[in-house]
Amino acid sequence: MSRRTQAERDAMTVEIGYALVSGAVVAVVTFAGIFLPALLVDLPNAAERVRSRTGAALGAAAFLVRVVHVLCRFPRTAGARRPPPVRPSRPGRTNLAS
Repeated sequence: MSRRTQAERDAMTVEIGYALVSGAVVAVVTFAGIFLPALLVDLPNAAERVRSRTGAALGAAAFLVRVVHVLCRFPRTAGARRPPPVRPSRPGRTNLAS
């Protein structure tokens, strides 16, 4: 196993931070989307409790899905991130007048 460079470690740190922050935003939006309508409409306490718990559970699930999605999309090595260079088949002999 090869050692990672400082740039690769920094990239992974940034990606983990991005995953956590974007996951938290998705969780808050999910919770708010489920719970806020209960604040606008006068519901019984039991219904508000159910909406609150449902929003919390779905928010936590959305957080986990987002974090896993972002981290699984990140390549394991820095070399995997770069696509191979495109090289013309005949360098210096392009025909522009076709």
